[in-house]
Amino acid sequence: MIDRRRILAMAGVGALGALSVASARAESSAANQWFAVTGDDGKPVPNLRIPVELAEDIEDLPGAIWGGPADAAIKLVEFFDYNCPWCRSAYDQVNVLLRENRDLRIGLVNNPILSPMSMQAAKVELALLKLKGAAVAHKLTDMLYAVPGRIDGPRALDVAAKLGADRREVERVADGADVDTMLSRQMKLAASLGIVATPSYVVGGAAVLGYPGPETLARIVANTRECGTISC
Repeated sequence: MIDRRRILAMAGVGALGALSVASARAESSAANQWFAVTGDDGKPVPNLRIPVELAEDIEDLPGAIWGGPADAAIKLVEFFDYNCPWCRSAYDQVNVLLRENRDLRIGLVNNPILSPMSMQAAKVELALLKLKGAAVAHKLTDMLYAVPGRIDGPRALDVAAKLGADRREVERVADGADVDTMLSRQMKLAASLGIVATPSYVVGGAAVLGYPGPETLARIVANTRECGTISC
């Protein structure tokens, strides 16, 4: 079984993260904006400037799942939690952006701040990434978001098995030190970037906190192409 002791040791981080998500959404005001961006709902979208050195850390972050050309002019990184309803809503739009923008590279980074169940699923995904590669790990996320309900370790293991992975081997790797280290680095980087909401996006020198809606996210990508920032 996936090691509950390791997961519960991180559960305090998840509880704090959940509170921070609620706070970030409640305080979505212009005061929290580095760039003036309005979401699809007409409300200000919180965003922060990203230090160059931390943005560079994302490029080499272990466990990130990348899609799109390696030399793409635009890079967008989503920090997500498997049990975040807004992440589920945004996931299809992220894939649409990847299909429609040939100069876009997208990275998916775990930030399981909402529950121990999210951490279980993240560990399974990282184990599958180690065992089967990025394409299969990406397919795991596709399949998990395609079904309703809570996502936890056992559900993620069931999907991994459907993708041809050996369930016991995935469990073994998920409980290993390498996966612990990868997940810890992902969550620590998110915290260093000031990312307190899921989903959040790093693009155009900024962290966008929360899902701004499909039209705004597409506009952010277009602005980054045009002027190098999320708002021209």
